[in-house]
Amino acid sequence: MTSPAPSPRPHFTAMPDLALRTLGGAVIWSNDDLFAEAQNLITAEPAEYRPATFGHKGQIYDGWETRRRREDGVDQAVIRLGVPGVVYGVVVDTAWFKGNYPPMISVEAAAVPGYPHADEVATSADWQTIVERSPVNGDTRNPFPVNTTERFTHVRLTMYPDGGVARLRVHGRGVPDPELLGHGPVDLAALENGGMITACSNMFYSSPNNLLMPGPPRTMGEGWETSRRRDAGNDWVQVRLAAEGVVRLVELDTTYFIGNAPGAARLQGRNGTDGEWIDLIARTALQPDTRHRLVVDDDAPAISEARLDIYPDGGMARLRMFGALTDAGRTDLTHRWESGEA
Repeated sequence: MTSPAPSPRPHFTAMPDLALRTLGGAVIWSNDDLFAEAQNLITAEPAEYRPATFGHKGQIYDGWETRRRREDGVDQAVIRLGVPGVVYGVVVDTAWFKGNYPPMISVEAAAVPGYPHADEVATSADWQTIVERSPVNGDTRNPFPVNTTERFTHVRLTMYPDGGVARLRVHGRGVPDPELLGHGPVDLAALENGGMITACSNMFYSSPNNLLMPGPPRTMGEGWETSRRRDAGNDWVQVRLAAEGVVRLVELDTTYFIGNAPGAARLQGRNGTDGEWIDLIARTALQPDTRHRLVVDDDAPAISEARLDIYPDGGMARLRMFGALTDAGRTDLTHRWESGEA
């Protein structure tokens, strides 16, 4: 069985949003959010708007909105990434902000060790500009590619001089601390450990990135779901693991997929992008709304890529691949940690 070779660097908007609240992201500091809380910047769902919904401070916006400035200055918010990593691009989404969006923005990033106080991060971090001061349009997703290979833990959004931004999306690949992956089994596919979707046959209803998210799904919308197939083929997704490792336990989770779960699934692996695909889990019947925990044979080789086929279509909530890094995988991960190369 063959499949398209994965892109080494897919378009950044197809990559996971490292700042999401559901990944553990947090807005840890802002100098002003009088009209609407800065925490809204990292909400997973798109911004909503309900006209004529007024609170005691005015129209209620699903975003971050500051008061109108009457003196020189800027407004800023600092976001701790849920998954530290290399940033490939950001999207400054001004949805529903039409007469109150900032005319210009910039984005900076920093790598901060440990768990310092928010004020210390905001004022003392070594901030590096990843998006120069740039104009934005109102009620628009404004994309900005980022050209860097450094690993960051925090980003800082600046509005010139004030206004409202609905969402800040920080797309990239996680780069975990290898020291944290050396104690017990590791989910080699997890976004927070550096796993990444590299190819997918269909993402009509929802993103395949959801497969690798932490925690259990809360709704069907938090999984990966394809459109209904009307041909003889099947849907599939391809994953680059955190690094080379040996997989011992797989979880195929169809939670909340009741009338649209796949009838069966198959999981393969290979080492490198041109290795031979071998079965980790042979084609296996699946049940709806169920966490299937499946043991991989002891003689399965080390892999760095995985491919999940579902038959013929449907939805999967989570894919977990528990195992251990090989020595080569740990060396690769340590190199990425030190160099920031994702």
